[in-house]
Amino acid sequence: MKSIYDMTYNDLEKYFLEKNEKKYKAKQIYDWLYKKKVETFDAMSNLKKDLITTLNQDFSFNQLNLIDQKDGKDVTKFLFKLEDNQVIEAVLMFHDYGNSLCVSSQVGCNMNCSFCESGRRKKVRNLQTHEMVLQILTIEKIKKLRISHVVLMGIGEPFDNYENVVNFLKIINNDNGLAIGARHITVSTCGIIPKIKEFMQLPFQINLAISLHAPTDELRSKLMPINKAYPLKELIPVLKEYINKTNRRITFEYILLKDINDTEEMANKLSQLLKGINCYVNLIPYNETSHIMYKKSKKQTILKFYDILKKNKINVTIRKEFGGEVMAACGQLRSKYEEG
Repeated sequence: MKSIYDMTYNDLEKYFLEKNEKKYKAKQIYDWLYKKKVETFDAMSNLKKDLITTLNQDFSFNQLNLIDQKDGKDVTKFLFKLEDNQVIEAVLMFHDYGNSLCVSSQVGCNMNCSFCESGRRKKVRNLQTHEMVLQILTIEKIKKLRISHVVLMGIGEPFDNYENVVNFLKIINNDNGLAIGARHITVSTCGIIPKIKEFMQLPFQINLAISLHAPTDELRSKLMPINKAYPLKELIPVLKEYINKTNRRITFEYILLKDINDTEEMANKLSQLLKGINCYVNLIPYNETSHIMYKKSKKQTILKFYDILKKNKINVTIRKEFGGEVMAACGQLRSKYEEG
């Protein structure tokens, strides 16, 4: 049985028309689901009983099972069990501009980035649309707050689960749904070129972030196997095309790894790679994990790297560090739960 949280607004309109009902009932359902946050059709008091019976026959109300919650300074990490007993994470970060949720898109990940805990443990399956939507709804219910910003940067590669992710974006961005503004939503990809080309055709103003992490094909291929399929020499021109088509600035995420990609030489090469591109670079201090050899760059190294980019007129920020004490790095809490 299909989850009601899998249904985009347009899907519901089509459903009601096929049932010889008025399509405005989609708005009624969305209002109950995403504004009033009810969790049964029987609670939808403006629907006729025979329609409620039909809806109960056609759709389920799925839930996520919270199995762990870690609270830190300005951050809470959640561990959820799915209906097939797989486990995923979501991370809530409290910023001065609002409450931002980092959402997972897959159980595990096949991209195999050498610095990532999720990539160490392979992809089990894609998350369904409702399993992404429910990360938001469940955490809003637990914490009694509204999530204003969403980043698809949790476990998984979003563009490896493209259809479900796009439906998720349609639901949370819809004015009748969770009404999270497009410019408050960011999708992160390691650079799957065909899906970036598809994504730029969508009528969204959603932000695109690229997991870059190295300024040369040689180093990036060592850190990120995806670069062998979609190298920088092919990726960068496509990103320039994306910017021209969408008129949107791209974010480049760059995790700083001690003595690997954090040198002055690398900072200069990164400046050259991104010269003239409408972008900004988000420098990310590394969250160390016991399973992976990489170490966090020293603070003075990070600041030097930042200064070089600034001097080369690259827009750059250093991401505020969140959740080292709650294992907030992607996949850490899941690994601890499943591996002990």
